[in-house]
Amino acid sequence: MPRTTPRTRTPKTDAILADSVALAREAAEAVAHPRPVGDHVGFKMEADRLGTHYFASTDPGYVGWCWAVTLARVPRGRTATVCEVGMAPREGALLAPRWVPWEERLRPSDVSRDDVLAYRDEDARLEPGLEDTSDDVDLPIVRDLGLGRPRVLSPQGRWDAANRWYASERGPKSGRRPKNTCSNCGFLIKMSGEMRMAFGVCANEWATDDGSVVSLDHTCGSHSETDLPKGATAWPVRPPRVNDSAIDVERAPEA
Repeated sequence: MPRTTPRTRTPKTDAILADSVALAREAAEAVAHPRPVGDHVGFKMEADRLGTHYFASTDPGYVGWCWAVTLARVPRGRTATVCEVGMAPREGALLAPRWVPWEERLRPSDVSRDDVLAYRDEDARLEPGLEDTSDDVDLPIVRDLGLGRPRVLSPQGRWDAANRWYASERGPKSGRRPKNTCSNCGFLIKMSGEMRMAFGVCANEWATDDGSVVSLDHTCGSHSETDLPKGATAWPVRPPRVNDSAIDVERAPEA
């Protein structure tokens, strides 16, 4: 038999609960004291013999909110009883931003060298590596390629890293591509794998990028083939300048 979705019955308005506005206001004022309670703005049935009265909030810190007082009565009872008093947001109320877990709020720039991150079992940037289970003759090659680890970079992880590196200050310079780039610099150490097509590691101690991943179309003034134009010098000699106003003039003694 096909499944049928159970119908939800809308409870009928309870006249006793709906008329107990004074009781609900008294309960709201007891909690809100010394702050005043605003006008009655509505009533809603939550279930059979269970309804909530709403009163506007006059607190400047809760604009758009209202006091919610839930009342109930027992079967065949003629008296309403206060169940709970609280505040509820109305349309346009100022709300706190959606809660984001710590691991999603954390940014790479927030982490220092000594911080320890929580282990992430599911990480789209990683995939299982090759497991060391035997004395396979090809195993040294596998280890040399860096594959003998529990997890290695997935295609998405490599793609994200490449985009991040290329968009950084160690990527290509804006404007016209210079003649000398990292691709023809003697201080560049090529990377292995598919990354060698676009990146390398700078090994020039005089470069600001020393020890960092750079794109092959990156450049700097410490390129191995860079030189000053003919006739120029790295430390130009400028003629000395004398500040005449700072010289004390003394009259020579008469002979």
